[in-house]
Amino acid sequence: MQRSPGKKFLLVIGLLLVAVAVTFVWRHTGQTKDAPKATAKTSPAGVPVTTAVATRGEIDLSLKIIGRAEAYSTVNVRSRVNGQIQKLAFTPGSHVKKGDLLAQVDPRPMQAALDAAKGNVARDQASLAKAEADLQRFESMLGKGFVSRADYDLYKANLGVARANLESDKAAVRAAQVQLDYTTITAPFDGVTGAPLAYPGATLSADTTDIVVLNEVDPIRVAFAVPEDSLAAVRIEARKGTLPVEAHVPGDTGGPLRGELEFIDNAVDATTGTIVLKGRFDNADGRLTPGQFAEVTLPTTRLPDAVSIPVVALQSSTAGAFVFVVKADHTVEQRSVTTGATSGSRVVIDKGLKGGEVVVTEGQMLLTDGARVRVDEA
Repeated sequence: MQRSPGKKFLLVIGLLLVAVAVTFVWRHTGQTKDAPKATAKTSPAGVPVTTAVATRGEIDLSLKIIGRAEAYSTVNVRSRVNGQIQKLAFTPGSHVKKGDLLAQVDPRPMQAALDAAKGNVARDQASLAKAEADLQRFESMLGKGFVSRADYDLYKANLGVARANLESDKAAVRAAQVQLDYTTITAPFDGVTGAPLAYPGATLSADTTDIVVLNEVDPIRVAFAVPEDSLAAVRIEARKGTLPVEAHVPGDTGGPLRGELEFIDNAVDATTGTIVLKGRFDNADGRLTPGQFAEVTLPTTRLPDAVSIPVVALQSSTAGAFVFVVKADHTVEQRSVTTGATSGSRVVIDKGLKGGEVVVTEGQMLLTDGARVRVDEA
């Protein structure tokens, strides 16, 4: 029995499809078996990490803070009398001594008032002399019955009025002298002048118009804020005596300035959780200028024998702080630790580590307990 051409064609197509299917299955099975071999060839020797050694020794817990210098005293120099500036006697930005002339207000109106007050005193002295003479004369006449008692009492009262007028006008002289003295404006302390705020020819209003700002810069203060949890240690050290403070001015090659803690504010800033302290520094060489930033070091505590590691080695979890310790076989152990104070970039470990142990400082995110590591940098 012969098959038709159509059936032969379908048979050939079927055989071709079976051959293609067998080839696909064979290739897929072969690649699957070889896959573990390729993976084994490319697996790394360990997770690359950076490490550091836990050190044991003395730890300085000095506070290091950025502060700002401020003038020990600041005064806006003003005239205490109305008048016109005749001259300024200072160079802007210069150092002046206490009592140095800063400005001169036109003294002529005050001089005239003083002269008038002195004239009144002279008149009152003459009136007093006449009243004394009249009373003396009427006193002798009263004994002879030539004047009445009422007239005598009147002259006696006139003498009292003359004396009162004299004292009043003497006080006016003193007041006029004070006003005249106020026309000479001097420095209240040693300091540095700023730019003039009024110039010759300007009219001044008493106790209102500023002439210049004077800053006392020797000594000088540096103000800085410390965290409230450091305040107890600061107070403990302060009770032992004078607490030294060091300040370093960025860009200054003269070494740190040494002063002493002078002021602790009476309240903690609830917004920032800090409290303001101020150190007093001698500044004869002018290395500190008001408004200038300075790096302040305030000693508080030194731990004589403490284990410390870089802060970056410390990790945290719901169970608390931990570190990855590298063992001799290049595997890591996840170890819980108890932390203490922080000093700069290092943290004290109160419990959980010994000096000399190696901890991971970079690469912790790829680690688990017992993982193998490759130390790239010790």
